Amino acid sequence: MLKAILIEDEQAVRLATAQTLELGGFQVHACASAEAAQVYLQPEFSGIVVTDVRLPGQSGLDVLAQVAALDADLPVILITGHGDVSMAVAAMRNGAYDFIEKPFAADRLLNTCLRAQEKRRLVMDNRTLKQQVVSQSALPELIGQTAAIEQVRKFIRTIGSTQADVLINGATGTGKEVVARQLHLASGRTGEFVAINCGALPESMFESEMFGHEAGAFTSAQKRRIGKLEYANGGTIFLDEIESMPLALQVKLLRVLQERKLERLGGNAQITLDCRIIAASKLDLLQLSAEAKFREDLYYRISVVSLELPHLNERREDIPLLLAHFLKLAAIRYQQAAPLIPTAQMLQWQQRDWPGNVRELRNFADKLVLGVADINLMHVNQDNLNTNDAPLTKISTANSNVNLNANLNISDALPKRIEEFEATLIQQALQQQDGNVASAAEQLGIPKKTLYDKLKKYQLSFKPAAD
Repeated sequence: MLKAILIEDEQAVRLATAQTLELGGFQVHACASAEAAQVYLQPEFSGIVVTDVRLPGQSGLDVLAQVAALDADLPVILITGHGDVSMAVAAMRNGAYDFIEKPFAADRLLNTCLRAQEKRRLVMDNRTLKQQVVSQSALPELIGQTAAIEQVRKFIRTIGSTQADVLINGATGTGKEVVARQLHLASGRTGEFVAINCGALPESMFESEMFGHEAGAFTSAQKRRIGKLEYANGGTIFLDEIESMPLALQVKLLRVLQERKLERLGGNAQITLDCRIIAASKLDLLQLSAEAKFREDLYYRISVVSLELPHLNERREDIPLLLAHFLKLAAIRYQQAAPLIPTAQMLQWQQRDWPGNVRELRNFADKLVLGVADINLMHVNQDNLNTNDAPLTKISTANSNVNLNANLNISDALPKRIEEFEATLIQQALQQQDGNVASAAEQLGIPKKTLYDKLKKYQLSFKPAAD
């Protein structure tokens, strides 16, 4: 909502100015003095301040100084008499948004106020997002609306509170640690979430890092050290890239996980552990076990419950949501404006394979915000989209050209335009495959069930597949 605090002591001018702003969509708090406006001047006021310079009691410059101390990003527009222009210019150097000289045209005032309000809106949006980032720093968002990601959410809701140990399988960048943190928070455990990258832990330091040591346990052990497992008591231990752990160390870890007890190096006391184990791997541990590259007994110990995370190219519909989220975060981090993404480019990026998965998409968002992304190098998966160097404004299928603007209302919101274009692509694939759903799904590079869901969603006719 557009909001304005108006401070003007001349009643006729105050009424006329308030009417101008209200006709422009503003909710106006009209005050005859700076003192009367104090009740509205709050740190998180989401609107703007319009004030005359010369007022009874406190002046407009006093209001400017007060606002600067209260919230330097709150726009203040000064209304000045002819003799006050030089004063107003000096005030702008001190943080005023703009000044308007009397007598002024209504359009001039309204346009200035609308620009100031838009600036204020952006400031407030950024603050809200920053607060969300800070408040959710321990809870990375699981973004997406596809069936694949909904299954992951269901798994977290179902398994999170059971305290069962979990094995998460997934390629690099699919969000294994994000899911692990979600499981930890869903467990209600009050202890720490301790993440260990097994591939980055030197074998010589493994026991000390994991189990801790007593003073004098070895030459450089000058004092007792609490290990990662003990530090995670009451919480969750996350063992990432567990497939890279040497076999000799797997034996030691297995015993601790089985007995839920450990001894610090150089000590004899048995320390009871109360921590949930969440392991993660990008490889098939059972296959590694068959090849004697991973202990089979450790595999069965950590995989009481297992979860397979989908690749990003298995949930392409989530790409616009993920990219929008990462663009906002990058815009805040680098203090840059987030770019607007043309529909054509978004549709092309949805067809990429993204071998680095969500991590690659997040890095790409950073580059877009910093202006260093080469969009011409973002090649499309030719198997999913039958195109040969398709221009950004068009996507070519095997037998015809589909203009992105065809049948699309340019004023529609991005999600609606994406849906309409998606329906067009599906319809063309069905026509090219004589209505056969299985063949059309293969051409589009999506699972058959997903295509059935979309056919129902878009109410498209088809010929039942012969399964």
